[in-house]
Order: sequence, then C-alpha cells, then structure tokens
Amino acid sequence: MKATRAVSKILANYEGETPGVKANLCRMLMAGKLGGTGKMIILPVDQGFEHGPARSFAKNPAGYDPHYHYQLAIDAGLNAYAAPLASLEAGADTFAGQIPTILKVNSANSLMSPTAAKNQAITASVDDALRIGASAIGFTIYPGSDVMFDMFEEIVEMRREAAAKGIATVIWSYPRGEGVTKDGETAIDVGAYAAHIAALLGAHIIKIKLTTDHIMQDEARKVYDAEKIDISTLTARVRHCVDACFAGKRIVVFSGGAMKGSESVYDDARAIRDGGGNGSIIGRNSFQRPRDEALQMFQNLVDIYKGKA
Repeated sequence: MKATRAVSKILANYEGETPGVKANLCRMLMAGKLGGTGKMIILPVDQGFEHGPARSFAKNPAGYDPHYHYQLAIDAGLNAYAAPLASLEAGADTFAGQIPTILKVNSANSLMSPTAAKNQAITASVDDALRIGASAIGFTIYPGSDVMFDMFEEIVEMRREAAAKGIATVIWSYPRGEGVTKDGETAIDVGAYAAHIAALLGAHIIKIKLTTDHIMQDEARKVYDAEKIDISTLTARVRHCVDACFAGKRIVVFSGGAMKGSESVYDDARAIRDGGGNGSIIGRNSFQRPRDEALQMFQNLVDIYKGKA
C-alpha cells in the first residue's frame, strides 16, 4: 500500500516521531472509503462507560453487542473504530486486521457525585493496545478540571511509552470542570485552547467538540476583538481551532455530539471540511440509528468529505 501525496504531506508534519507511529497513522489515513484523502471518519463507542448501557444502546439494541460496532465500522468503510479494552477484546480475533482500532485507555461514568472533580480512570495500558493490535491509544483530558494537571501528566507518560512502542496517540480534549462554565465548554476561545493543549501534550490526532461563537474568558475576548478573529460561522471557528493545532500540522477531528437530525450532521461535516478539519468522530449519531440508516449517513458523509455533496 503506497501512501498518497495527501497522506505523505500529513505524515511529514510529524517530525521526530518513530517509524511505528507514522506507520500506524498512515494505516488509519489509508483505510476505508476516505483512504488516501487526508480525511477521516472514526466510530467511537465509549458511551456505555460514559452514559450507561440503556442511554447508549436501547434506541438500537443491536448495539449492546461489540461485534455490531466492528461490523458497522467495516461495512461503512471507516478509517478506525475506537472503544474501551473489553469491547475491543470482544471482537479482536473475529475482526483482526479488518479495520484499524483505537484503544480508549481512560473512562469516566455518570455515577460520580456532582461535587467530584471531573476526572477519568485509567482502564487499559499501552501493552493492551499492542496485544490486541490497536493502531492508537485514546485518552480524554478535561481542561478546566481541578485535576487536569494529573490527567496531563498521565497522558504525557502514556504517550511517551506508546510512541516508543510504535503506537499513535489520540487525545479527546473536552473542556469541563470547575474552571469552565457550561457555556464555556463549547466556547470558541476555550475550544481552541483545549485543542492547543492537546497538541502541546503530543497528540497525533486531536478530538474536540465543535464550538459556538461564545467567548468565556474576558482576556481572550480583548484579543479576539483587537485582532478581529473571525468566529462568525462554524466554518470560521473550525478554521480557528485547526490553526490552534500547530497551524494545521496536526490531524484534528470533531465530535458528533448528542443525537440529532441527519441534516445537522451533514451541515457540521461541510463546516469541518471547509474549515480545514480532517474529519468526524461520530458515535451516538450513528450507532443509535438503525443499521441501514447509519450506513447511508456514513456514505453521505464520505461524499461530503470528498467534495461531492
């Protein structure tokens, strides 16, 4: 498999990385229907940990079975499938080599008390990723949490180990916690800041939420106003977040968020494409739909990222 010019250009941005990391990034970028384009669609299924089984899978009970998600990602022609360890283990043999996987190595849950600092437990290791043949580890950080520095230190160490063993690192960077207001979780200044933090922590792929035009930090507002930074449209805000990731030299994918209508998903994808983002990581907006609808939605997204729609 020869890397395309678009993929080779992306890989050239990762100076100093081990050949194994670049090989696994190439593996994901060359997989599926978007293979070779520099764009990505990833299926993440860690919501069972985050929200519980009924909230995650009752709308489409087939999703209780981890094999369903493997097969959905394969049949849809996606670039990768991300999930916690036991979910990947449940199909690691059956689906070995059929789609790149991302091992989610930390997780939270909705049973924590509202007074607890926003945090996640480490539930898997780099060696687990090697054992099941994963291309990358995935790790969530919460910029704004009172324990965010602990999370930063954890991923720096895991990222160093993963790189030494040829495994790439994906960071979910979600502003959340005591230092962030509810509106601030998706504010443009905070979202771009979170993306930049992930880049500085060494993420090879950065996952963030789409942002609003709200600005949470007063000091940031002064700069946005003085420099006339365009945040008026979703496309402009995507571009700003991509710029925050080393001027677009890191792969940036955007979360699909809570379940919503198909047209909203497509509008988001067009904004991501036009703003220079690398793609979407869509969970509930896919696996909570009937399989046929999910497959059609993914095909439509592929067409959007290829510039056909």
